[in-house]
Amino acid sequence: MFQKISNKKIVCVIPARLASTRFPRKVLEPLDGKPLVLWALDAARSMRCFDDVVCAVDSEEVAACVEKHGGRFIMTSKECASGTERILELHAKRALEGDVWVNWQADEPFINEQMIAALLQSCTEQNEDIWTLKKKINSIEDVLSPHVVKVICDHAGRALYFSRSSIPYQREEVPNVYYKHIGLYAYSQRALSLLQMVPECALERAEKLEQLRFLYHGLHIRVHDTEHETLGIDIPEHLALAVQRI
Repeated sequence: MFQKISNKKIVCVIPARLASTRFPRKVLEPLDGKPLVLWALDAARSMRCFDDVVCAVDSEEVAACVEKHGGRFIMTSKECASGTERILELHAKRALEGDVWVNWQADEPFINEQMIAALLQSCTEQNEDIWTLKKKINSIEDVLSPHVVKVICDHAGRALYFSRSSIPYQREEVPNVYYKHIGLYAYSQRALSLLQMVPECALERAEKLEQLRFLYHGLHIRVHDTEHETLGIDIPEHLALAVQRI
């Protein structure tokens, strides 16, 4: 079992927005009889590496669900556009204290301990700001799909760019290796402090990818490999797929 990391307080924040645009109220939708948000909460609480697990909610209904289940919640603004913004609100209000903040979305029921271990393996290094994951893509459909975010890295495993396009472009008949970005993040205190102050950028607006704001403003994103696949519940059809996966 993945143990606590010495000299680092690791907190896990589960952003849980009730009024999701594509699938309203999804965090309370039952998956095998249990609300979706509680799948993430139970999985996070089972991991010894986390010193604290908190749901960042924007409605009394979700708060009541978490509280009834014995979980901890903190209210955040309905105006937050992303899970990162909810974490930034908690950080700004000093509602939570931690050296490393893990962003575990409430619509991700299948994140496992091996993925968290991969994510946090270098979080004690002083020259890193944000950590995330990538997985090798094995199908041309995923390479070409704008719904699958691709990432390329430098020799040290730091992200160079994220895109919905197939990067790198294959100019000659030489096979490329493509990687899918797994949207699980961990943030350092320095990263959260900087992100409080910087605006979105044109690249972020074009691709609709917040991680491009991180790169644009000079943050170092370390990308570790995983063999595990997630299944984010973005639309009702994904919930049916999750039932099959269970």
